[in-house]
Amino acid sequence: MTGQRQFTYYPSDFGVIPVDVCHMDLTFDIYNTRTIVQSQMKLRAHDTPIETLSLNAKNLEITSVSAPGHEISYTCDTEKSLLHIQFRQPVMPNEEFAIHTETICHPTSNILEGLYYDVTPKGAPPQQITQCQQWGFQRLVPCIDDMTAKCTYTTTIIADNRYTNLISNGDITISRHPVADGRDSITYDNSVTPMAPYLFFLGVGTYETFTRPFEYPDGTAFTLELLGPPGTDAALAENALEILADSIQWIYLFTGREWYRTPVTRQEMYRLSGERDRLIQSGAPEDEIWAIRSLLLEMNGTITPGYKYTGTVYREIGMQNSDFGGMENVGNTTITTNRLLAFPDATDGAFEYLMRVKVHEFYHNLNGSEVTGISPFEIWLNEAVTVHIENAYHAFHFGEDYTRLETVLTLLSPAGGTLFFDSGASALPIEPEGFNDPNELITGVTYVKSPEFVRMIETLTGKEAFAEGLARYHARYQHKNASRNDWIHAIEEASGQNFTDFADTWLTQTGYPVITATHAYDAAKQELTLSFSQQQRPDKKQWEMPVTYAVFSHSGEKTASGCFRMNTPDHTIVIAEQDEPAFVSLNRGAAFYGRLVYDPGTEALSLQAKYDDDITSRFLAFTRLCETEIIRLMEDTGAPVESALTHLIADLFSDEKLLSEAGGLFLTIFDAVGDERYAHRYADLYQARRRLIQATAEEHFTIISDVYTAYATDVPCPDGIAGDVARLKRRQVKNTALLFLAAMDTPDVHDILIRQYWEGTTATDRVIAFGHIVNSSCPERSDIIRDCYEKSRNNPVAWETYLSSLAGIASVKDIGFIRDAAQSDSFSLEMANDQRALFGRFAQNKKISLETEEGRSLLEEVLLTLAPVNEYSTGNMLSVFGNLDLMKEEHQAPLIEILLHVLDRADPQKTPSVYNTARRIRAASPVATAVWERENGKIFPNTYT
Repeated sequence: MTGQRQFTYYPSDFGVIPVDVCHMDLTFDIYNTRTIVQSQMKLRAHDTPIETLSLNAKNLEITSVSAPGHEISYTCDTEKSLLHIQFRQPVMPNEEFAIHTETICHPTSNILEGLYYDVTPKGAPPQQITQCQQWGFQRLVPCIDDMTAKCTYTTTIIADNRYTNLISNGDITISRHPVADGRDSITYDNSVTPMAPYLFFLGVGTYETFTRPFEYPDGTAFTLELLGPPGTDAALAENALEILADSIQWIYLFTGREWYRTPVTRQEMYRLSGERDRLIQSGAPEDEIWAIRSLLLEMNGTITPGYKYTGTVYREIGMQNSDFGGMENVGNTTITTNRLLAFPDATDGAFEYLMRVKVHEFYHNLNGSEVTGISPFEIWLNEAVTVHIENAYHAFHFGEDYTRLETVLTLLSPAGGTLFFDSGASALPIEPEGFNDPNELITGVTYVKSPEFVRMIETLTGKEAFAEGLARYHARYQHKNASRNDWIHAIEEASGQNFTDFADTWLTQTGYPVITATHAYDAAKQELTLSFSQQQRPDKKQWEMPVTYAVFSHSGEKTASGCFRMNTPDHTIVIAEQDEPAFVSLNRGAAFYGRLVYDPGTEALSLQAKYDDDITSRFLAFTRLCETEIIRLMEDTGAPVESALTHLIADLFSDEKLLSEAGGLFLTIFDAVGDERYAHRYADLYQARRRLIQATAEEHFTIISDVYTAYATDVPCPDGIAGDVARLKRRQVKNTALLFLAAMDTPDVHDILIRQYWEGTTATDRVIAFGHIVNSSCPERSDIIRDCYEKSRNNPVAWETYLSSLAGIASVKDIGFIRDAAQSDSFSLEMANDQRALFGRFAQNKKISLETEEGRSLLEEVLLTLAPVNEYSTGNMLSVFGNLDLMKEEHQAPLIEILLHVLDRADPQKTPSVYNTARRIRAASPVATAVWERENGKIFPNTYT
């Protein structure tokens, strides 16, 4: 690198702001193409005089600036997006003063920050909503757009009276009423929870509105509100509100300081709350309802509950276009409309996301809103703990084993998996050295790795101490800002352990530990020795982590188990064992974020894959067997598939207990391996995996087809969420069996696929069948693709899954499907959902996008076209270039060429995230760059470095 800054922003760019922001009185006069904003910002000076105050103001027309009681002048720095206010007489220390501004902002269509146009219902005035994370508020009004500028707000909205909803944060203090010229006004007050600017929300739109009362066990009540597109099915909205209410009640009962105490009481309160709500909805007699209320109130006095909402209304708003699936705003949460409700065309994955996003965004009212990180470098702190709670809620309904296994699959997946991303050149640490745009901090590192960091700390402290520490943190910093160290110190106080160095290691470097483990049994001494060694890298600090283990005898008994904190390069455990164990289970529950290299032999791994009582370690043993076989098939493309592994897979298909707990997740076989010599040979991996799956299906067709048939049959399921979960897991097993059968690509299998596509009663069944048909030799393939297009093109939910299915093409000869979809009238380049579903998924289809000439050509076209439209989507796509130096040499020069073209076309000022990310990846790929230079000559030394 030269002296050029690698990032636009560094921690030194964030400091103590010179004033306290106390309150903002805002009036938004909203028209179709402009909004006139009046702002009265009340401030308090610190202990030094203020001669100049700089406010953030991005792309605003400034019509007036004044400070009552002060003579001022002002200048605008449009390049740095700053409004500089000069006071003729300095503001004195501790003086309270105000800045009044009148400005005009203009909504945009593709910059999904500040005020922007969402999809407008037919015949309605333009739908306009805001997205302020992290610096969108300065696109609305001059402000101190800093996470520490927490204040209260009074917001008046004036807009076209045809809008069904005029929304902002807080409680309504002046009800909606007509003003003049067909316009209405409404005023909100947000004074209970001081709010960071990025949590501000404003929306004017045309929605179908649904409400539901919510009641805590202590009798406190407020209203839940859901805003969906016009024509939203009332039954679907009611179901979505029930799930939201369930998650809020769960947070109250199963989080907080004494989270793990009195579990029986809390479970009974959860049951009684549900029974009370059912009685209310059915119109039961009041005395029945009050009997339960009285019992709940009595039981409530015996527990210390978790977070309790402070507003009168909590609202979920469907947004059709956003870079994010959901965004918390105090009292208001925006959720991508495709995940707001369990639409008939939504898949099971979308339903799981729906359940997760509702509890996630609501918990942000506490962790993120009441307690807020100090700067964008602490975004992970807002998210990691929130995801940790989200996972606990998911496990409450889906089971601990299923939820944990789902996270492990996210870690290992080759299509955007966290470990693959975290080892690439585009990855940033949880707390990076710098960033170009705050959106760069919204990645799998933030949402998967940082929660794993939190989980490791919980593993070491124990759940009770962790809950106590988290409660101390939330109580101590309520309505304040907090740093990483503030959180760590609260956990340390509660646990009596030290995590300062632990945190510094995990938060400030990319990558993960690789632990090599071995075991040896000494029959004479009747001792088992477990040895652990951490692979050392000169560019990394030594990792520290929890390591879990258990020993199993040949009779299936667990003879020893434990957990230790590994903070040395090597660690040895000696265990007294009468007999040599059948197998040793390591990294149980995936206790540490990283990779375990442990090869006790095929026999031990097979036993573990069948009998380990920890489903995650059991799965990792199975994955190890599959990886070994896939590598063998890559090395010898003519070798037959090992029948012992196919027999094991058939046995797992026959394990009903396993399938009931894990659904189809356990039988996931990745086209990925941990060995870096093979990990980035994407087409070879795909072919080897397909051979393994195909051989299994051919050898055990009867078993797998019987599983398909059995799990396609309806069975009685409970009501409510429990029934939804049970049916989802059964569909997952059925469609996992179908995945194996589809690899055979025979006429009989084509008939099964075609029947499931045409007759499937759920979107999941139809979408999965369609995906297999796209990658088959089925003679009806073209007709079915055409049919799916026609059924999906005017349905946003179905359109997203259609695009995603096409993006997963297995053969480069089908790349025309992707081009056709992108050129369709139904595809919108400005819609983030369309970008993610088609282009984002295609980029992750690396066997095509990176390893074929046609795929690289399309990838380059997409990057160059999308960069000026949506930096966030483009930056996510660039992550697939993160491991160029480990790819086959034949692909390296063409991929460096694409990066150079992106650098030539990207504007460092207008698209700094794209430019600097591409520059950073290129600079971190010296091997691939050398290959390019051998063919093209030396890259000019001061270019792109």
